[in-house]
Amino acid sequence: MTSATDRPRRSALYLPASNAKAIAKARTLPCDVVILDLEDAVAPEAKAEARAAAVAAVEEGGFGHREVAIRTNSLDTEWGAADLAAAAASRVDAVLVPKVNGPGDLDRYEDALASAPPSLQLWAMIETCASVLALEPIAARASSTRLSLWIMGTNDLAKEMRAQLTPERTPFLPFLSQAVAAARMHGLAILDGVCNEFRDLDVFASEARQGLLFGFDGKSLIHPAQIEPCNATFSPSEADLAWACAVIAAFAAPENEGKGAIQVNGKMTELLHLDQARRLVAMAEQIAASGR
Repeated sequence: MTSATDRPRRSALYLPASNAKAIAKARTLPCDVVILDLEDAVAPEAKAEARAAAVAAVEEGGFGHREVAIRTNSLDTEWGAADLAAAAASRVDAVLVPKVNGPGDLDRYEDALASAPPSLQLWAMIETCASVLALEPIAARASSTRLSLWIMGTNDLAKEMRAQLTPERTPFLPFLSQAVAAARMHGLAILDGVCNEFRDLDVFASEARQGLLFGFDGKSLIHPAQIEPCNATFSPSEADLAWACAVIAAFAAPENEGKGAIQVNGKMTELLHLDQARRLVAMAEQIAASGR
């Protein structure tokens, strides 16, 4: 199975699983991940219909290189168990579960997915006060469960904290950095939360750049208009690739064989930079191969 962090996940678009037209369009959009939502985007009376529609969309396929995830309702709701059972029996790439408060919740989801093929990934929303105060123990479950990715749920976190979600996201900055650190500690991929502004793409782009600065792999989205600026932000730039290629070439030079630190373009460069350079080049190659 592809590891959690070695593929592009620049843009993850949420879609109501009950919206057949939106799902059909998603098959043509340049996002890296499609999330078929059974939770927030679906009214209670439409939950069962949306569940069936999500499974049917996965079975129909046609998503190409895109990963497809189903966001289920919590196991604490009347719909959660049926959502998990349906997802486990489908060919979906990942199940995204909401309102994770601690490592014990992940164990419950792992048990609910016991019948699923080993390739099915477990993704989790980090969106409660309890979760941001238990980041490391939750991330540590990656060693014993299917857990491979987190998505920040800043809207729900703001609601629970009674905090204001401004473009600067000041109240949440400590949690964002700590979440990235905990995810990296345990080999998880991690995506930034949604930006509610989809008309003013300058505001969105600023928030996406902030996420990149913090080290997120990509960002979750609520509107197709956000895909292009998101992909641009989280793709290696020409300058990034020029640096990466220079570092790789310098370490490959015969005169630098066996060295742990060399000068590249006038700057001290170590083997850790070589690892970063190789990852950038590999990511750019995967993006180019996907055509997005």
